Amino acid sequence: MNEVRVFRVTGKIVKPNLKTTFKKEVRALKPEDAKEKIFMELGSKHRAKRFQIKIFNIQEVPPEEIEDPLIKKLTLKEETDV
Repeated sequence: MNEVRVFRVTGKIVKPNLKTTFKKEVRALKPEDAKEKIFMELGSKHRAKRFQIKIFNIQEVPPEEIEDPLIKKLTLKEETDV
């Protein structure tokens, strides 16, 4: 069975009226899934098309280095349940 991991994705949104960088943590099985999740979440929240979202880096994050409180809680709860 595949294990859910946490990935930190950094990048930039470039729209005519919005230029901003982002750093977001997501739970996914593999880096490609994390990338898709970022496209879905940021596209929905900022009404950005995929070509307007530039992803610079996707790296796996160990549980003790997770910054997002919700993701950390989910990950730590999952580890104690096993």
